[in-house]
Amino acid sequence: MSKASGVAEVTDADFATEVIGADLPVLVEFTADWCPPCRQMAPVLSALAVEEADRFRVVQLNVDENPVTTNAYKVLSMPTFMVFRDGEPVRSMVGARPKRRLLEELADVV
Repeated sequence: MSKASGVAEVTDADFATEVIGADLPVLVEFTADWCPPCRQMAPVLSALAVEEADRFRVVQLNVDENPVTTNAYKVLSMPTFMVFRDGEPVRSMVGARPKRRLLEELADVV
């Protein structure tokens, strides 16, 4: 998987605990090994995980290894970003984007 350093990986098994039950909002990247735009996002997500740690968490979920969660949220394209707040998905975005634009799109939900 195009693992972003400093970004936790979540699975079907711990999604409820790590994302739904989180105190802070959580940005989930639904990603896959075979996805070039996902690889492009790795440094962006690593930077956000450090810079925004007091505002929200950043995690990755491998869609090939975690079909239950992927299907539950009807994720069809990679990368898909979802923001969960208080256990509910409040924003969904598809496709790679620059960090500045990602932060702008997150501004009203985190």
